[in-house]
Amino acid sequence: MNTAKDPAHSARVLTEALPYIKRFKSKTIVIKYGGHAMVDEALRSSFARDVVLMKLVGMNPVVVHGGGPQIGAWLKRLGKKSEFFEGMRVTDSDTMDIVEMVLGGLVNKGIVSRINGQGGSAVGLCGKDGGLIRARKMVLESGPAASGAAGVDLGHVGEVEGMDTAVIDTLIRQDFIPVIAPVGVDAAGQSRNINADLVAGKLAEVMAAEKLIMLTNTPGLLDKDQAVIGALSLPEVNALIKAGVIHGGMLPKIRAALGAVEGGVASAHIIDGRAPPHALLLEVFTDVGVGTLIKRQPAGQGA
Repeated sequence: MNTAKDPAHSARVLTEALPYIKRFKSKTIVIKYGGHAMVDEALRSSFARDVVLMKLVGMNPVVVHGGGPQIGAWLKRLGKKSEFFEGMRVTDSDTMDIVEMVLGGLVNKGIVSRINGQGGSAVGLCGKDGGLIRARKMVLESGPAASGAAGVDLGHVGEVEGMDTAVIDTLIRQDFIPVIAPVGVDAAGQSRNINADLVAGKLAEVMAAEKLIMLTNTPGLLDKDQAVIGALSLPEVNALIKAGVIHGGMLPKIRAALGAVEGGVASAHIIDGRAPPHALLLEVFTDVGVGTLIKRQPAGQGA
C-alpha cells in the first residue's frame, strides 16, 4: 500500500510526533539555513512549510541564513573575483557592500516571502538591527609560511563579540518568525561579514535554545569509512577532530555546534538539507531523526 495515502500510516506519524510537540512547546529552535536547500526551489518551499508548521504547533523557530553562492554570483556578475582564505571570504569595502545587499536584501527577503507565502508571519533582520550582533574584526592568527606575516587581514570579515536579542525576543512574543542575515557592526560602526554557522551557534547559546539545527550538503558527520555517525558527545567530537576525521569545511560547523552545546544548548544537529524530504521535521518530530546529534555527555551519562 502507498503509505502516503494510508490513513493508518498518517495516524502513526501524528502519534509519534505528539510527545515531541509537547516537549518542545514554547522552546526556541535556532536553525542555520544554508547549502543546496537555499537554491533549489522545491527545497526552499519545503523548508518554508516546515518552519511554519514548527511555529503553528507552538515552537519558536529562529532562522539564521547564509548566502555564499548568491554573493559569489553577484560578484561575478559585477566583474569581481571571489577570494577565500581558509574558508573565509576576503571582504574588501566593495565586496562588503555586495554582501549587505545580497544577504540583508535579496536572500533575507526571499526567505521571509516564502515563509509568509506558506501561512507564516516572518520578519527579516540583519545583525545591525536593534544592536543584535556586536562584531569585531577577525584576523586569522597564521598566514602563509612564505609571507612571514603574523596574521592575515580578511578585510571586513568579523566574528561575534556579543549579542542583544531584545528585538528577537519582541518578535517571538508577537508570534513572528525571525529570519536573520549574519551581518554585524563593530564599535566603530563598520559593517562586518560573519560566518552564518558562527552566528547561529552563538545565538542558540545566548537564547538558551533547546536545539541548534544546521542544514548542510552532507548527510551528517561521517566517520573514516564515510558512514553517518548518528550521535556524539562533546568528548567524542573533540577526539575525532584531533584524529583528523573531522576536517575541512565541516570544521566551522562543528565548532559552532560545540560552542553552542558547551554554552548550554541541549543539543545540536547536523542534517542534510537536500534529502530526505522534510528532513527538518524528521529531526524534530520523530524517534529516529536524521543526521548527527551532538550532546554534552555520552548516552547514559545525563544531558
